[in-house]
Amino acid sequence: MRANSLALRLFLTAAAWTAAILIVTGIVLSSLYRQTVERAFDRRLGVYLKTLVADIAAPEDGSERFAQSLGEPLFELPLSGWYWQVTRLDTEKPEIRSSRSLWDANLPHLGDPNAPTAGNMREGYVRGPEDQRLRLIERTVDLGDDGRFLVAVAGDAVEIEEEVSGFDNWLLVTFLALGLVLLLMTTFQVRFGLLPLKRISESLAAIRSGAAERLEGDFPEEIAPLARETNALIEANREIVERARTHVGNLAHALKTPLSVMMNEAAARGDDPFAAKVAEQIAIMRDQVARHLERARIAARVTTVGAVTDVAPVVEALARTMEKIYRDRDISIVVTAAPHAKFRGERQDLEEMVGNLVDNACKWAQSRVAIDVFPERQDNARHREMVRIVVDDDGPGLSPAEREQVARRGQRLDETKPGSGLGLSIVTELSTLYGGGLTLGTAPIGGLRAELVLPGAS
Repeated sequence: MRANSLALRLFLTAAAWTAAILIVTGIVLSSLYRQTVERAFDRRLGVYLKTLVADIAAPEDGSERFAQSLGEPLFELPLSGWYWQVTRLDTEKPEIRSSRSLWDANLPHLGDPNAPTAGNMREGYVRGPEDQRLRLIERTVDLGDDGRFLVAVAGDAVEIEEEVSGFDNWLLVTFLALGLVLLLMTTFQVRFGLLPLKRISESLAAIRSGAAERLEGDFPEEIAPLARETNALIEANREIVERARTHVGNLAHALKTPLSVMMNEAAARGDDPFAAKVAEQIAIMRDQVARHLERARIAARVTTVGAVTDVAPVVEALARTMEKIYRDRDISIVVTAAPHAKFRGERQDLEEMVGNLVDNACKWAQSRVAIDVFPERQDNARHREMVRIVVDDDGPGLSPAEREQVARRGQRLDETKPGSGLGLSIVTELSTLYGGGLTLGTAPIGGLRAELVLPGAS
């Protein structure tokens, strides 16, 4: 899910940037093309304007020469959108001569004809007859004694808009196709580029499930350091666990001898109250040492990555062993185990937990012990796979208060039975560290039922 989320974020980011770049590029290209079209249109109008200026400057007079010299039929058609107009400015009342297409209308001015820059060419958009949008250029011409004239030529701006609109349409189609191609390429690159991360994710899942011990395969140069460091971390974790086990064992052996010597010395003094007190405290020390060493050993083992154990062979082997141990009592142990049930943890931990439960059941059973093993899926947010191990005996069973008591470390209900009273508490602590639990109840065959729930694996 996380890889898919990353791929989606990369795709959306790339899509947003692609769209932004294409939109900005399209706006810039459209603006540049409009300017190009306008300059070409202005050059066309400029030719007509220069022709009119030349006619004004010629010694011959006659307004008919303007229309004839321009050579454009549109200037003859009424309200065609193409107009010229010459206005004499040095008379009390301006004299206006214009193309026939203007009919009885006049062209507006773009600026003050008497301004200091009036001799320069001016161009822009104006509204003409019939509210037409026109592109107009004008220029003030000073001929000295022959007079001052404002010469203006206008053309229909529809031609500009149609040209720009056609370009915009083709630009839109082209950029849509280009954007689609870029998005397809981005999708391919994102999916292809994230494949190594997906492989690492699947490999880590395989390591966690016990199907593999390290990341295998070739990775791209950018991902290879991550794979190497992950493998190094896994190896370091295993080494730490092994060192912890070694230290725990060494500490257990180092404490065992001094405690034994102290206990022997206290026992040698017989009924001495001081010796009895020392023996009592030594027993407490032994229990505390055993408790904390066991917790350290359990915690160290649980941190091992990737261990998966088949449950059925372990349970069947324990059943055969317990039948031999309790052969003199003729205890029958019936095992019903699903062959595909797996425990996500180490075999020795499973042996210790199930061994304690089966041993306890055999101690109290009259003649029969039943063991059922089956996988299940917890109905919660994580939908975790679990394995349930149920151990029933036909012994006297326990009351609710007694069940709570025997789950405590070192608590025993019957001192005539062998053992230290640590078995069920060890099972409880170890199963809790694995994320499972132990529940005691009443067995259908009359005795105690112990249900052990542990993390499973497919």
